[in-house]
Amino acid sequence: MDHKLSVLVQVDLHGTYVRLVVTGCVTETNQHALHPLIVRAQTLIPSGMVTVDLTCAEHVEAAAVEQLRAAVDHDQTLSRCGLVEVLSPARLPAHRPVTALPPQARHRLGSALRLSA
Repeated sequence: MDHKLSVLVQVDLHGTYVRLVVTGCVTETNQHALHPLIVRAQTLIPSGMVTVDLTCAEHVEAAAVEQLRAAVDHDQTLSRCGLVEVLSPARLPAHRPVTALPPQARHRLGSALRLSA
């Protein structure tokens, strides 16, 4: 399964906060990609609040949230500057189950593949 994440950076024009809105899948494997973005966001507004918002993600692993929070807590540069908060949904979203195509769709897909070959 393809676990990609996307990050939208929202910067307050008054210099009070930076919000990293994360969409896609947040897993143990890819959560480390957020750490440099948090550090960079903190350098934009050293005395402001950096919020990592995972509430819009389609899939969030609990272990990934724990690892991300631990990385933020143990980073000396982040702890010295301002505040960093990680927002996660109360109920972590999981991937929707993969279902097989109905026989009619499989037949049409097979025909389309033969035509394109």
